[in-house]
Amino acid sequence: MKRFLYFSFFCLLSPLFLFFIGISTEAQPPLSTNSRWIVDESGKRVKLACVNWPSHLEVMVAEGLSKRPVDEISAEIIDMGFNCVRLTWPLFLFTNDTLASITVRQSFKNLGLIESISGLQANNPQIIDLSLINSYQAVVASLAKNNVLIILDNHTSKPGWCCSNFDGNGFFGDQYFNPDLWIKGLTKVATTFNTTNNVVAMSLRNELRGPKQNVNDWYRYMQKGAEAVHAANPNVLVILSGLKYDRDLSFLHNKKVSLSFPNKLVFELHWYGFSDGRAWEDGNPNQVCGQVVNDIKQKAGFLLDQGYPLFLSEFGFDMRGTNVNDNRYLNCFMGWAAEFDVDWALWALTGSYYLREGVVGMDEYYGVYNWNWSDIRNQSLLQRISSLQYPFKGPGSSEARPHAILFHPMTGLCVKRMSFLEPLVLGPCSEAEAWDYTPQKTLTIKGTYFCLQADKLGQPTKFGIICSKANSKWEVISDSKMHLSSKLENGSTICLDIDSDKNIVTNNCKCLNRDSKCDPGSQWFKIIESTRRRTEKRSFPEIKSIVKIIAKDFLGSFSL
Repeated sequence: MKRFLYFSFFCLLSPLFLFFIGISTEAQPPLSTNSRWIVDESGKRVKLACVNWPSHLEVMVAEGLSKRPVDEISAEIIDMGFNCVRLTWPLFLFTNDTLASITVRQSFKNLGLIESISGLQANNPQIIDLSLINSYQAVVASLAKNNVLIILDNHTSKPGWCCSNFDGNGFFGDQYFNPDLWIKGLTKVATTFNTTNNVVAMSLRNELRGPKQNVNDWYRYMQKGAEAVHAANPNVLVILSGLKYDRDLSFLHNKKVSLSFPNKLVFELHWYGFSDGRAWEDGNPNQVCGQVVNDIKQKAGFLLDQGYPLFLSEFGFDMRGTNVNDNRYLNCFMGWAAEFDVDWALWALTGSYYLREGVVGMDEYYGVYNWNWSDIRNQSLLQRISSLQYPFKGPGSSEARPHAILFHPMTGLCVKRMSFLEPLVLGPCSEAEAWDYTPQKTLTIKGTYFCLQADKLGQPTKFGIICSKANSKWEVISDSKMHLSSKLENGSTICLDIDSDKNIVTNNCKCLNRDSKCDPGSQWFKIIESTRRRTEKRSFPEIKSIVKIIAKDFLGSFSL
Protein backbone atom coordinates (compact mmCIF):
# COMPACT_ATOMS: atom_id res chain seq x y z
CA MET A 1 0.00 0.00 0.00
CA LYS A 2 2.78 2.46 0.89
CA ARG A 3 4.52 1.84 -2.46
CA PHE A 4 1.23 2.60 -4.19
CA LEU A 5 0.85 5.85 -2.27
CA TYR A 6 4.43 6.97 -3.01
CA PHE A 7 3.88 6.22 -6.69
CA SER A 8 0.63 8.18 -6.57
CA PHE A 9 2.51 11.13 -5.03
CA PHE A 10 5.02 11.02 -7.87
CA CYS A 11 2.34 10.87 -10.57
CA LEU A 12 0.52 13.79 -9.03
CA LEU A 13 3.62 15.92 -8.62
CA SER A 14 5.18 15.31 -12.05
CA PRO A 15 2.86 17.63 -14.00
CA LEU A 16 3.35 20.26 -11.31
CA PHE A 17 7.11 20.33 -11.86
CA LEU A 18 6.56 20.83 -15.59
CA PHE A 19 4.00 23.53 -14.82
CA PHE A 20 6.23 25.51 -12.49
CA ILE A 21 9.43 25.43 -14.57
CA GLY A 22 7.49 26.94 -17.43
CA ILE A 23 7.58 23.89 -19.85
CA SER A 24 4.72 43.78 -27.44
CA THR A 25 5.67 44.50 -30.45
CA GLU A 26 4.34 47.60 -32.25
CA ALA A 27 1.96 47.06 -35.16
CA GLN A 28 3.45 47.08 -38.63
CA PRO A 29 1.01 48.73 -41.07
CA PRO A 30 -0.64 48.17 -43.44
CA LEU A 31 -3.25 46.09 -41.67
CA SER A 32 -5.36 43.35 -43.19
CA THR A 33 -7.74 40.64 -41.99
CA ASN A 34 -7.14 36.97 -41.28
CA SER A 35 -10.56 35.44 -40.75
CA ARG A 36 -12.07 37.32 -37.76
CA TRP A 37 -8.75 38.91 -36.76
CA ILE A 38 -7.05 42.14 -37.77
CA VAL A 39 -3.35 41.49 -38.41
CA ASP A 40 -0.30 43.53 -39.34
CA GLU A 41 2.16 43.02 -42.17
CA SER A 42 3.96 40.28 -40.24
CA GLY A 43 0.68 38.36 -39.77
CA LYS A 44 0.46 39.10 -36.04
CA ARG A 45 -2.81 40.14 -34.51
CA VAL A 46 -3.31 43.85 -33.83
CA LYS A 47 -6.05 44.42 -31.27
CA LEU A 48 -7.47 47.87 -31.88
CA ALA A 49 -7.98 49.58 -28.52
CA CYS A 50 -9.06 53.02 -29.66
CA VAL A 51 -10.57 56.21 -28.39
CA ASN A 52 -12.87 58.46 -30.42
CA TRP A 53 -11.65 62.01 -31.04
CA PRO A 54 -14.54 64.10 -32.39
CA SER A 55 -13.70 66.54 -35.18
CA HIS A 56 -17.04 66.72 -36.98
CA LEU A 57 -18.95 69.43 -35.09
CA GLU A 58 -19.73 72.93 -36.42
CA VAL A 59 -16.22 74.25 -35.83
CA MET A 60 -14.73 71.36 -37.86
CA VAL A 61 -11.60 71.28 -35.69
CA ALA A 62 -10.50 68.43 -33.43
CA GLU A 63 -11.88 69.11 -29.95
CA GLY A 64 -9.57 70.25 -27.17
CA LEU A 65 -6.99 72.23 -29.16
CA SER A 66 -7.89 75.36 -27.24
CA LYS A 67 -6.95 73.54 -24.03
CA ARG A 68 -3.80 71.55 -24.90
CA PRO A 69 -1.09 71.37 -27.61
CA VAL A 70 -2.01 68.76 -30.20
CA ASP A 71 1.26 66.85 -29.76
CA GLU A 72 0.69 66.59 -26.00
CA ILE A 73 -2.74 65.09 -26.55
CA SER A 74 -1.46 62.67 -29.20
CA ALA A 75 1.38 61.47 -26.97
CA GLU A 76 -0.90 61.14 -23.96
CA ILE A 77 -3.30 58.90 -25.91
CA ILE A 78 -0.53 56.31 -26.09
CA ASP A 79 0.39 56.89 -22.44
CA MET A 80 -3.23 56.14 -21.46
CA GLY A 81 -2.94 52.71 -23.11
CA PHE A 82 -4.84 53.32 -26.34
CA ASN A 83 -3.13 52.35 -29.57
CA CYS A 84 -5.43 54.10 -32.01
CA VAL A 85 -7.85 56.96 -32.56
CA ARG A 86 -11.13 56.96 -34.45
CA LEU A 87 -10.95 60.51 -35.82
CA THR A 88 -14.29 61.78 -37.08
CA TRP A 89 -14.83 64.09 -40.07
CA PRO A 90 -17.85 65.74 -41.75
CA LEU A 91 -18.32 65.05 -45.44
CA PHE A 92 -18.68 68.72 -46.40
CA LEU A 93 -15.18 69.47 -45.11
CA PHE A 94 -13.77 67.41 -47.99
CA THR A 95 -16.37 68.20 -50.68
CA ASN A 96 -16.94 71.95 -50.26
CA ASP A 97 -13.76 73.82 -51.18
CA THR A 98 -15.09 77.13 -49.87
CA LEU A 99 -15.79 75.59 -46.48
CA ALA A 100 -12.48 73.72 -46.39
CA SER A 101 -10.48 76.89 -47.12
CA ILE A 102 -11.83 78.85 -44.15
CA THR A 103 -9.13 79.32 -41.53
CA VAL A 104 -9.44 77.84 -38.07
CA ARG A 105 -9.46 81.34 -36.61
CA GLN A 106 -12.29 82.43 -38.90
CA SER A 107 -14.35 79.29 -38.17
CA PHE A 108 -14.27 80.01 -34.45
CA LYS A 109 -14.93 83.71 -35.04
CA ASN A 110 -17.97 82.93 -37.21
CA LEU A 111 -19.45 80.99 -34.30
CA GLY A 112 -18.62 83.66 -31.72
CA LEU A 113 -16.11 81.45 -29.89
CA ILE A 114 -13.68 84.24 -29.03
CA GLU A 115 -12.35 82.62 -25.84
CA SER A 116 -11.47 79.47 -27.75
CA ILE A 117 -9.48 81.56 -30.23
CA SER A 118 -7.29 82.81 -27.36
CA GLY A 119 -6.81 79.24 -26.16
CA LEU A 120 -5.84 78.05 -29.64
CA GLN A 121 -3.43 80.92 -30.05
CA ALA A 122 -1.71 79.96 -26.80
CA ASN A 123 -1.70 76.16 -27.23
CA ASN A 124 -1.56 75.61 -30.98
CA PRO A 125 -0.32 78.77 -32.72
CA GLN A 126 0.89 76.66 -35.67
CA ILE A 127 -2.69 75.56 -36.38
CA ILE A 128 -4.86 78.61 -35.76
CA ASP A 129 -4.30 80.23 -39.14
CA LEU A 130 -4.34 77.03 -41.19
CA SER A 131 -7.32 76.23 -43.38
CA LEU A 132 -9.79 73.83 -41.84
CA ILE A 133 -8.76 71.00 -44.13
CA ASN A 134 -5.08 71.60 -43.37
CA SER A 135 -5.77 71.68 -39.64
CA TYR A 136 -7.37 68.24 -39.95
CA GLN A 137 -4.26 67.04 -41.77
CA ALA A 138 -2.11 68.52 -38.98
CA VAL A 139 -3.96 66.47 -36.35
CA VAL A 140 -3.52 63.30 -38.41
CA ALA A 141 0.19 64.10 -38.78
CA SER A 142 0.53 64.63 -35.02
CA LEU A 143 -1.12 61.30 -34.25
CA ALA A 144 1.08 59.51 -36.79
CA LYS A 145 4.22 61.15 -35.40
CA ASN A 146 3.31 59.80 -31.97
CA ASN A 147 2.75 56.30 -33.38
CA VAL A 148 -1.02 56.30 -32.95
CA LEU A 149 -2.96 54.20 -35.44
CA ILE A 150 -5.73 56.23 -37.10
CA ILE A 151 -9.21 55.28 -38.29
CA LEU A 152 -10.86 58.04 -40.32
CA ASP A 153 -14.61 58.02 -39.69
CA ASN A 154 -17.13 59.85 -41.85
CA HIS A 155 -19.44 60.81 -39.02
CA THR A 156 -21.92 63.17 -40.72
CA SER A 157 -22.32 65.18 -43.91
CA LYS A 158 -23.29 68.57 -42.46
CA PRO A 159 -21.00 69.52 -39.55
CA GLY A 160 -22.77 69.22 -36.22
CA TRP A 161 -23.66 66.89 -33.38
CA CYS A 162 -24.87 63.41 -34.31
CA CYS A 163 -27.48 61.88 -34.38
CA SER A 164 -31.25 61.90 -34.89
CA ASN A 165 -33.59 60.19 -37.32
CA PHE A 166 -34.54 63.51 -38.91
CA ASP A 167 -31.31 65.54 -39.06
CA GLY A 168 -30.89 65.04 -42.81
CA ASN A 169 -27.66 63.05 -42.35
CA GLY A 170 -29.11 59.61 -41.66
CA PHE A 171 -29.32 57.64 -44.89
CA PHE A 172 -28.63 57.79 -48.60
CA GLY A 173 -30.96 60.29 -50.22
CA ASP A 174 -31.52 62.39 -47.10
CA GLN A 175 -31.23 66.18 -47.38
CA TYR A 176 -27.49 66.25 -46.64
CA PHE A 177 -26.60 62.74 -47.77
CA ASN A 178 -26.10 62.63 -51.50
CA PRO A 179 -24.55 59.23 -52.35
CA ASP A 180 -22.47 60.55 -55.26
CA LEU A 181 -21.08 63.40 -53.18
CA TRP A 182 -20.34 60.93 -50.38
CA ILE A 183 -18.31 58.70 -52.69
CA LYS A 184 -16.45 61.77 -53.96
CA GLY A 185 -15.60 62.68 -50.36
CA LEU A 186 -14.49 59.16 -49.46
CA THR A 187 -12.23 59.12 -52.50
CA LYS A 188 -10.69 62.47 -51.61
CA VAL A 189 -10.00 61.45 -48.00
CA ALA A 190 -8.52 58.10 -49.03
CA THR A 191 -6.32 59.85 -51.60
CA THR A 192 -5.27 62.63 -49.23
CA PHE A 193 -3.93 60.18 -46.65
CA ASN A 194 -2.72 57.34 -48.87
CA THR A 195 0.90 58.07 -47.94
CA THR A 196 0.23 58.27 -44.19
CA ASN A 197 1.10 54.76 -43.01
CA ASN A 198 -0.62 55.17 -39.66
CA VAL A 199 -3.97 55.77 -41.34
CA VAL A 200 -4.89 52.10 -41.23
CA ALA A 201 -8.66 52.15 -41.79
CA MET A 202 -11.61 54.18 -43.03
CA SER A 203 -15.08 53.87 -41.53
CA LEU A 204 -17.42 54.70 -44.40
CA ARG A 205 -20.37 56.18 -42.50
CA ASN A 206 -21.45 56.50 -38.90
CA GLU A 207 -24.86 55.31 -37.62
CA LEU A 208 -27.06 54.90 -40.68
CA ARG A 209 -30.64 55.60 -39.59
CA GLY A 210 -33.96 57.25 -40.34
CA PRO A 211 -37.07 56.50 -42.36
CA LYS A 212 -35.26 56.03 -45.67
CA GLN A 213 -32.97 53.23 -44.54
CA ASN A 214 -33.33 49.98 -46.47
CA VAL A 215 -31.21 46.92 -47.17
CA ASN A 216 -31.07 47.25 -50.96
CA ASP A 217 -29.57 50.75 -50.88
CA TRP A 218 -27.23 49.65 -48.09
CA TYR A 219 -25.66 46.99 -50.34
CA ARG A 220 -25.69 49.24 -53.39
CA TYR A 221 -23.90 52.20 -51.86
CA MET A 222 -21.76 50.58 -49.18
CA GLN A 223 -20.20 48.24 -51.73
CA LYS A 224 -19.67 51.17 -54.10
CA GLY A 225 -18.10 53.26 -51.34
CA ALA A 226 -15.82 50.39 -50.28
CA GLU A 227 -14.60 49.94 -53.84
CA ALA A 228 -13.92 53.68 -54.18
CA VAL A 229 -11.86 53.77 -50.98
CA HIS A 230 -9.88 50.70 -51.94
CA ALA A 231 -9.14 52.06 -55.39
CA ALA A 232 -7.78 55.29 -53.89
CA ASN A 233 -5.87 53.60 -51.06
CA PRO A 234 -5.60 49.79 -51.18
CA ASN A 235 -3.71 49.71 -47.87
CA VAL A 236 -6.55 50.73 -45.56
CA LEU A 237 -9.15 48.50 -43.94
CA VAL A 238 -12.69 49.28 -45.05
CA ILE A 239 -15.16 49.41 -42.15
CA LEU A 240 -18.89 49.11 -42.81
CA SER A 241 -21.60 50.14 -40.36
CA GLY A 242 -25.07 48.66 -40.14
CA LEU A 243 -28.59 50.04 -39.90
CA LYS A 244 -30.57 51.44 -36.95
CA TYR A 245 -27.78 53.52 -35.43
CA ASP A 246 -25.18 50.86 -36.17
CA ARG A 247 -27.02 48.27 -34.10
CA ASP A 248 -28.25 45.96 -36.85
CA LEU A 249 -26.24 43.91 -39.34
CA SER A 250 -28.66 40.97 -39.27
CA PHE A 251 -29.37 41.23 -43.01
CA LEU A 252 -25.86 39.82 -43.59
CA HIS A 253 -27.19 36.44 -42.44
CA ASN A 254 -28.78 36.07 -45.86
CA LYS A 255 -26.47 37.91 -48.23
CA LYS A 256 -22.76 38.65 -47.92
CA VAL A 257 -21.03 41.80 -49.11
CA SER A 258 -19.51 41.36 -52.57
CA LEU A 259 -16.20 43.18 -53.11
CA SER A 260 -13.43 42.82 -55.67
CA PHE A 261 -10.69 42.78 -53.03
CA PRO A 262 -10.04 40.33 -50.15
CA ASN A 263 -8.81 40.60 -46.57
CA LYS A 264 -9.71 44.25 -45.93
CA LEU A 265 -13.33 44.12 -44.77
CA VAL A 266 -14.37 44.91 -41.18
CA PHE A 267 -17.85 45.48 -39.74
CA GLU A 268 -18.64 47.87 -36.91
CA LEU A 269 -21.15 47.88 -34.06
CA HIS A 270 -22.25 50.44 -31.44
CA TRP A 271 -23.47 49.60 -27.94
CA TYR A 272 -24.29 52.00 -25.11
CA GLY A 273 -26.29 51.58 -21.93
CA PHE A 274 -28.83 54.13 -23.16
CA SER A 275 -29.28 52.07 -26.35
CA ASP A 276 -31.58 49.92 -24.22
CA GLY A 277 -33.36 52.84 -22.56
CA ARG A 278 -33.60 52.45 -18.76
CA ALA A 279 -33.70 48.66 -18.91
CA TRP A 280 -30.51 48.24 -16.90
CA GLU A 281 -31.77 50.35 -14.01
CA ASP A 282 -35.41 49.27 -14.10
CA GLY A 283 -34.88 45.57 -14.82
CA ASN A 284 -33.02 42.65 -13.31
CA PRO A 285 -29.38 42.92 -14.55
CA ASN A 286 -29.06 39.16 -15.11
CA GLN A 287 -32.10 39.07 -17.33
CA VAL A 288 -31.31 42.30 -19.17
CA CYS A 289 -27.73 41.21 -19.82
CA GLY A 290 -28.87 37.85 -21.18
CA GLN A 291 -31.47 39.46 -23.45
CA VAL A 292 -29.20 42.19 -24.80
CA VAL A 293 -26.23 39.88 -25.41
CA ASN A 294 -28.47 37.43 -27.25
CA ASP A 295 -29.82 40.29 -29.35
CA ILE A 296 -26.27 41.41 -30.22
CA LYS A 297 -25.39 37.88 -31.26
CA GLN A 298 -28.36 37.76 -33.62
CA LYS A 299 -27.78 41.22 -35.09
CA ALA A 300 -23.97 41.40 -35.28
CA GLY A 301 -22.03 38.83 -33.24
CA PHE A 302 -22.64 36.08 -35.80
CA LEU A 303 -20.18 37.84 -38.13
CA LEU A 304 -17.29 36.59 -35.97
CA ASP A 305 -18.38 33.03 -36.73
CA GLN A 306 -18.58 33.92 -40.42
CA GLY A 307 -14.92 34.97 -40.31
CA TYR A 308 -15.13 38.79 -40.21
CA PRO A 309 -13.63 41.15 -37.61
CA LEU A 310 -16.25 43.00 -35.57
CA PHE A 311 -15.08 46.44 -34.45
CA LEU A 312 -17.08 47.94 -31.58
CA SER A 313 -16.42 51.46 -32.85
CA GLU A 314 -18.47 53.15 -30.14
CA PHE A 315 -19.22 52.23 -26.57
CA GLY A 316 -19.14 54.49 -23.56
CA PHE A 317 -20.43 55.28 -20.10
CA ASP A 318 -20.82 58.12 -17.65
CA MET A 319 -17.30 58.59 -16.29
CA ARG A 320 -18.62 60.14 -13.08
CA GLY A 321 -19.50 56.61 -11.94
CA THR A 322 -22.89 57.59 -10.49
CA ASN A 323 -25.14 56.47 -13.35
CA VAL A 324 -26.78 53.20 -12.26
CA ASN A 325 -27.96 52.37 -15.78
CA ASP A 326 -24.45 52.80 -17.21
CA ASN A 327 -22.74 50.99 -14.34
CA ARG A 328 -24.87 47.87 -14.76
CA TYR A 329 -24.52 47.98 -18.53
CA LEU A 330 -20.75 48.26 -18.19
CA ASN A 331 -20.55 45.07 -16.09
CA CYS A 332 -22.35 43.15 -18.82
CA PHE A 333 -20.43 44.83 -21.62
CA MET A 334 -17.07 43.99 -20.05
CA GLY A 335 -17.93 40.29 -19.88
CA TRP A 336 -19.10 40.22 -23.50
CA ALA A 337 -16.16 42.22 -24.87
CA ALA A 338 -13.62 40.06 -23.02
CA GLU A 339 -15.25 36.79 -24.04
CA PHE A 340 -15.29 37.66 -27.73
CA ASP A 341 -12.01 39.59 -27.59
CA VAL A 342 -13.31 42.26 -29.98
CA ASP A 343 -11.56 45.38 -31.22
CA TRP A 344 -13.08 48.58 -29.85
CA ALA A 345 -13.14 52.37 -29.62
CA LEU A 346 -14.28 54.20 -26.49
CA TRP A 347 -16.48 57.27 -26.79
CA ALA A 348 -14.82 59.65 -26.19
CA LEU A 349 -11.52 61.41 -25.58
CA THR A 350 -13.37 64.69 -25.25
CA GLY A 351 -13.39 66.50 -21.92
CA SER A 352 -15.54 69.32 -23.30
CA TYR A 353 -16.67 70.71 -26.65
CA TYR A 354 -16.06 74.09 -28.22
CA LEU A 355 -19.75 74.14 -29.13
CA ARG A 356 -22.28 71.32 -28.96
CA GLU A 357 -26.00 71.65 -29.65
CA GLY A 358 -25.81 75.41 -29.04
CA VAL A 359 -23.97 75.11 -25.71
CA VAL A 360 -20.50 76.67 -25.49
CA GLY A 361 -17.98 74.57 -23.54
CA MET A 362 -20.36 71.69 -22.85
CA ASP A 363 -18.93 69.18 -20.39
CA GLU A 364 -18.71 65.62 -21.77
CA TYR A 365 -19.48 63.24 -18.92
CA TYR A 366 -18.49 60.31 -21.15
CA GLY A 367 -15.09 61.89 -21.76
CA VAL A 368 -11.73 60.45 -20.77
CA TYR A 369 -10.44 63.94 -20.02
CA ASN A 370 -11.95 66.32 -17.48
CA TRP A 371 -13.55 69.58 -18.59
CA ASN A 372 -10.32 71.52 -19.16
CA TRP A 373 -8.43 68.52 -20.60
CA SER A 374 -5.84 68.75 -17.84
CA ASP A 375 -6.38 65.37 -16.18
CA ILE A 376 -8.11 62.00 -16.49
CA ARG A 377 -11.76 62.26 -15.44
CA ASN A 378 -11.90 58.86 -13.72
CA GLN A 379 -8.62 56.95 -13.46
CA SER A 380 -10.19 53.84 -11.93
CA LEU A 381 -12.69 53.40 -14.78
CA LEU A 382 -9.94 53.92 -17.34
CA GLN A 383 -7.85 51.32 -15.54
CA ARG A 384 -10.79 48.93 -15.54
CA ILE A 385 -11.24 48.93 -19.31
CA SER A 386 -7.48 48.61 -19.80
CA SER A 387 -7.94 44.85 -19.42
CA LEU A 388 -9.74 44.92 -22.78
CA GLN A 389 -6.60 46.29 -24.42
CA TYR A 390 -5.03 42.89 -23.83
CA PRO A 391 -5.48 40.35 -26.67
CA PHE A 392 -6.43 36.98 -25.23
CA LYS A 393 -5.85 35.09 -28.46
CA GLY A 394 -5.39 35.42 -32.21
CA PRO A 395 -2.54 35.08 -34.73
CA GLY A 396 0.81 35.71 -33.06
CA SER A 397 -0.77 35.45 -29.61
CA SER A 398 -0.51 31.67 -29.37
CA GLU A 399 2.23 31.55 -26.77
CA ALA A 400 0.62 28.80 -24.70
CA ARG A 401 -1.79 25.93 -25.19
CA PRO A 402 -5.47 26.91 -25.11
CA HIS A 403 -6.69 27.36 -21.57
CA ALA A 404 -9.37 29.18 -19.64
CA ILE A 405 -9.00 32.25 -17.47
CA LEU A 406 -11.58 33.63 -15.04
CA PHE A 407 -12.42 37.25 -15.83
CA HIS A 408 -14.24 39.51 -13.37
CA PRO A 409 -16.10 42.19 -15.37
CA MET A 410 -16.90 44.50 -12.45
CA THR A 411 -13.21 45.09 -11.78
CA GLY A 412 -11.66 44.26 -15.15
CA LEU A 413 -9.33 41.87 -13.33
CA CYS A 414 -8.72 38.12 -13.55
CA VAL A 415 -8.43 35.36 -10.96
CA LYS A 416 -4.83 34.88 -9.89
CA ARG A 417 -3.20 32.26 -7.65
CA MET A 418 -0.54 33.26 -5.15
CA SER A 419 0.06 29.71 -3.90
CA PHE A 420 -1.90 26.51 -3.38
CA LEU A 421 -2.67 27.37 0.26
CA GLU A 422 -3.38 31.11 -0.02
CA PRO A 423 -6.78 32.40 -1.19
CA LEU A 424 -7.25 33.10 -4.86
CA VAL A 425 -7.25 36.84 -5.58
CA LEU A 426 -7.99 39.23 -8.41
CA GLY A 427 -5.07 40.63 -10.37
CA PRO A 428 -4.04 41.80 -13.86
CA CYS A 429 -5.20 39.48 -16.63
CA SER A 430 -1.61 39.17 -17.84
CA GLU A 431 -1.01 37.28 -14.56
CA ALA A 432 -4.20 35.23 -14.68
CA GLU A 433 -4.19 31.61 -13.56
CA ALA A 434 -4.53 29.09 -16.40
CA TRP A 435 -7.44 26.67 -15.96
CA ASP A 436 -9.06 23.71 -17.66
CA TYR A 437 -12.86 23.86 -17.53
CA THR A 438 -13.77 20.22 -18.01
CA PRO A 439 -16.94 18.57 -19.34
CA GLN A 440 -17.51 17.45 -15.74
CA LYS A 441 -17.74 21.17 -14.79
CA THR A 442 -14.53 21.17 -12.74
CA LEU A 443 -12.04 24.05 -12.82
CA THR A 444 -8.59 22.47 -12.73
CA ILE A 445 -5.29 24.32 -12.76
CA LYS A 446 -3.78 23.71 -16.17
CA GLY A 447 -1.20 20.91 -16.12
CA THR A 448 -2.10 19.72 -12.61
CA TYR A 449 -4.67 17.60 -10.82
CA PHE A 450 -5.72 20.41 -8.49
CA CYS A 451 -9.30 21.58 -8.81
CA LEU A 452 -11.17 24.53 -7.34
CA GLN A 453 -13.45 23.63 -4.45
CA ALA A 454 -16.06 25.47 -2.43
CA ASP A 455 -15.35 25.30 1.30
CA LYS A 456 -17.69 27.30 3.54
CA LEU A 457 -20.17 30.12 3.06
CA GLY A 458 -18.41 33.47 3.09
CA GLN A 459 -14.99 31.82 3.10
CA PRO A 460 -12.26 31.60 0.43
CA THR A 461 -12.29 28.74 -2.03
CA LYS A 462 -9.68 25.99 -1.70
CA PHE A 463 -7.84 23.44 -3.84
CA GLY A 464 -8.14 19.69 -3.73
CA ILE A 465 -7.38 16.59 -5.81
CA ILE A 466 -10.59 14.65 -5.18
CA CYS A 467 -12.69 16.41 -7.79
CA SER A 468 -15.76 14.18 -8.03
CA LYS A 469 -17.73 15.76 -5.16
CA ALA A 470 -20.42 18.40 -5.61
CA ASN A 471 -18.23 21.14 -4.15
CA SER A 472 -15.80 20.69 -7.08
CA LYS A 473 -18.44 21.24 -9.77
CA TRP A 474 -18.96 24.77 -11.09
CA GLU A 475 -22.06 25.36 -13.18
CA VAL A 476 -22.51 28.48 -15.30
CA ILE A 477 -25.98 29.70 -14.32
CA SER A 478 -28.38 32.69 -14.62
CA ASP A 479 -29.50 34.49 -17.76
CA SER A 480 -26.24 36.43 -17.82
CA LYS A 481 -24.25 33.17 -17.92
CA MET A 482 -21.79 34.77 -15.54
CA HIS A 483 -22.64 33.16 -12.20
CA LEU A 484 -20.37 30.22 -11.30
CA SER A 485 -22.34 28.04 -8.89
CA SER A 486 -21.38 25.07 -6.72
CA LYS A 487 -22.74 23.20 -3.69
CA LEU A 488 -21.39 22.95 -0.18
CA GLU A 489 -21.26 19.67 1.71
CA ASN A 490 -24.60 20.47 3.34
CA GLY A 491 -26.20 20.72 -0.10
CA SER A 492 -26.69 24.49 -0.15
CA THR A 493 -26.06 26.32 -3.42
CA ILE A 494 -23.42 29.06 -3.46
CA CYS A 495 -21.77 31.28 -6.05
CA LEU A 496 -18.27 32.56 -6.60
CA ASP A 497 -17.88 36.09 -5.25
CA ILE A 498 -15.23 38.58 -4.08
CA ASP A 499 -14.73 40.10 -0.66
CA SER A 500 -13.54 43.61 0.20
CA ASP A 501 -9.90 42.54 -0.22
CA LYS A 502 -10.58 41.04 -3.67
CA ASN A 503 -10.18 37.50 -2.37
CA ILE A 504 -12.24 34.87 -4.17
CA VAL A 505 -14.92 33.58 -1.78
CA THR A 506 -18.30 31.86 -1.98
CA ASN A 507 -21.60 33.44 -0.97
CA ASN A 508 -25.30 32.91 -1.51
CA CYS A 509 -26.13 33.55 -5.17
CA LYS A 510 -27.54 37.04 -5.80
CA CYS A 511 -30.16 38.43 -8.17
CA LEU A 512 -31.37 35.16 -9.71
CA ASN A 513 -35.02 36.28 -9.50
CA ARG A 514 -36.65 39.33 -11.08
CA ASP A 515 -35.47 41.78 -8.42
CA SER A 516 -34.45 45.03 -10.13
CA LYS A 517 -32.96 46.50 -6.94
CA CYS A 518 -30.25 43.84 -6.79
CA ASP A 519 -26.83 44.20 -8.42
CA PRO A 520 -25.01 40.90 -9.10
CA GLY A 521 -21.79 42.53 -10.35
CA SER A 522 -19.47 41.15 -7.68
CA GLN A 523 -20.59 37.58 -8.53
CA TRP A 524 -20.20 37.85 -12.29
CA PHE A 525 -17.27 35.85 -13.66
CA LYS A 526 -16.68 35.05 -17.31
CA ILE A 527 -14.74 31.99 -18.43
CA ILE A 528 -12.50 33.29 -21.23
CA GLU A 529 -10.55 31.18 -23.70
CA SER A 530 -6.93 32.32 -23.99
CA THR A 531 -3.66 31.29 -25.60
CA ARG A 532 -1.53 33.92 -23.88
CA ARG A 533 1.22 32.97 -21.44
CA ARG A 534 1.05 34.89 -18.18
CA THR A 535 3.86 37.35 -17.56
CA GLU A 536 4.29 36.51 -13.88
CA LYS A 537 7.14 34.09 -13.19
CA ARG A 538 6.49 31.09 -10.95
CA SER A 539 8.88 30.13 -8.21
CA PHE A 540 10.21 26.57 -7.69
CA PRO A 541 7.51 24.03 -6.66
CA GLU A 542 5.63 24.73 -3.46
CA ILE A 543 6.47 21.28 -2.14
CA LYS A 544 5.15 21.76 1.38
CA SER A 545 1.88 23.27 0.13
CA ILE A 546 1.36 20.50 -2.38
CA VAL A 547 2.13 17.71 0.05
CA LYS A 548 -0.18 19.22 2.66
CA ILE A 549 -3.10 19.41 0.21
CA ILE A 550 -2.51 15.89 -1.08
CA ALA A 551 -2.19 14.49 2.42
CA LYS A 552 -5.43 16.12 3.49
CA ASP A 553 -7.50 15.53 0.37
CA PHE A 554 -6.06 12.30 -1.03
CA LEU A 555 -4.32 10.26 1.67
CA GLY A 556 -7.22 10.74 4.01
CA SER A 557 -9.22 8.50 1.70
CA PHE A 558 -7.00 5.50 2.58
CA SER A 559 -6.65 3.47 5.74
CA LEU A 560 -2.94 3.10 6.46
